[in-house]
Amino acid sequence: MHAIIGAGPIGLAAARQLQRHAIPFVGFELHSDVGGLWDISNPHSTMYESAHLISSKSTTAFAEFPMPDEVPHYPRHQQIGQYFRDYAEHFGLRQHYQFNTRVLKLERLDQGWRLLSECAGQQREWQFDGVLIANGTLHTPNQPALPGSFAGELLHSSAYKSANIFTGKRVLVVGCGNSACDIAVDAVHRAASVDLSVRRGYHFLPKFILGKPTDTFGGAIKLPRRLKQLVDGLLVRALLGKPSQYGLPDPDYRLYESHPVMNSLVLHHIGHGDIQPRGDIRKVDGHSVTFADGSQADYDLILQATGYKLDYPFIDRAELNWPQDAGAPHLYLNVFHPLHRDLFMLGMIEASGLGWQGRAEQAELVALVIRRQLDGHASAARFHEQVQQRFGQRLDGGYAYLQLERMAYYVHKDSYRAALKAHSAELRADLAPQILSNNTAPLAREA
Repeated sequence: MHAIIGAGPIGLAAARQLQRHAIPFVGFELHSDVGGLWDISNPHSTMYESAHLISSKSTTAFAEFPMPDEVPHYPRHQQIGQYFRDYAEHFGLRQHYQFNTRVLKLERLDQGWRLLSECAGQQREWQFDGVLIANGTLHTPNQPALPGSFAGELLHSSAYKSANIFTGKRVLVVGCGNSACDIAVDAVHRAASVDLSVRRGYHFLPKFILGKPTDTFGGAIKLPRRLKQLVDGLLVRALLGKPSQYGLPDPDYRLYESHPVMNSLVLHHIGHGDIQPRGDIRKVDGHSVTFADGSQADYDLILQATGYKLDYPFIDRAELNWPQDAGAPHLYLNVFHPLHRDLFMLGMIEASGLGWQGRAEQAELVALVIRRQLDGHASAARFHEQVQQRFGQRLDGGYAYLQLERMAYYVHKDSYRAALKAHSAELRADLAPQILSNNTAPLAREA
C-alpha cells in the first residue's frame, strides 16, 4: 500500500497512474476537495481572482482528458478548478482520498513508512510500503525582509486575492515574474499609482502570435538549441521590442535560460504610463522607498511577488537527500532517491511547456517502477542501477539556466520527457495489461 500526499494536479496524476497499474493507495489532502491551489475556495490556495493559465490548454491538459472545446485557450482559474473536479470524478479518484486531513509526520521504518495524520483534531497512524510526495511547490512564501521599516501595508502575493485592496492606494509591486506582472496589471484599474520594482532583466513573450497561443507556435520544426534561441529571440524582439525600450532592464542571459514572462499587458501598461518601472529597493523608511538609482517615491502598499520556497514540513530534510546549501533535493529526474526505492517526489519540477501531461508521464514512470518492484521483475533492479549511475545529471538540454534557487529544479522539457518515455518503455516491456477497477483498491492498514 502506498500513500499520496496531495490532491492537486500532480497528486491527481499520481493517483490516476497508480490506479491504472493496479497499485493500492490512500491519498491525503488538507482541503475538502481536489484541485490544490486551483481551487480558490481552498483556504490554503495562493490563487487570485484574475488568474489564468500562462500556458495554453492544449499544451497543458492531460492527454487522456482534454479540456472541452468551449474552454478558451488560456482558461480562468475557475475553469481549471472545475477541470480537476471533473477529472477526479471521471476516474473515480476521490474515494481513495482522506480529505480535510493534514500529514503531520512521515518517518522511515525498517520496512516502509509511518505516517501520522490529523483530521478534525483526531490523529491517526498509518503504515505504508512507499510514499509519493505531491503537495506542490507554491505554498510557502519566499518573503525577503525589506531594507528598513515600512509604515504602510506589506503583503506577499500568496495573500493576494482581489484588486479591491488597491483602491486609491499608491502601490509598489516587487518582482517581475508572471504573478507580479498579472498583479501589477490588476492594480492599474484600482490604484492611485502602480510602480514595479525589478532588479534583473526578464524575457517577455506575448500570449498569442499570429492568432495562435505562443506555446503552440512553431513546434513542428525542431531547431538546434542556439538556433532556436536566436530565431525565437528575433521574433519576440520584432513583436515587442527590447525591455529597455519600456524602461526595464534587458536580460543578460539568452531566451529560455530562465522562465520567461508570458504577459501581453504589462508592457502595454508600462508603455501607456499606467505602470512605472523602478529598480531594486535600496532603503525603506516609513512610506518612502529609495531605489538603486537614487530615486524615491512614497507608497501605501508594497506587494512582494517574490516567489515560493520548497517546503515539506512533515519529513526530515535528510530523508529527501536535500543538503542545507542546496535549492532543492538531489534526486534523479527530480523524483528518485539514489539509495531508497520507496520514496518518490512528484511535481518538484519546472520546465517551459511541460504541462500536466509531462507531469502525468512522470507519475506513470513512478507507477511502473512500483509495479515492477511489486512483481519482483528484473527491470526494476535495472532501473535503480541506472538511477545510481545517472544520479546528479541535470536534463537541461544544454541551456545555461540561471543559478537561482527557483531554477534549482528546472529542466528542459524535451530532454526530460524523452528520458521519462525511454525509462517507461523499458519497464513496460512485456508487462501484462492490467484490468482495472476504480473501486477495488483495499483500505490502508493502520499501524
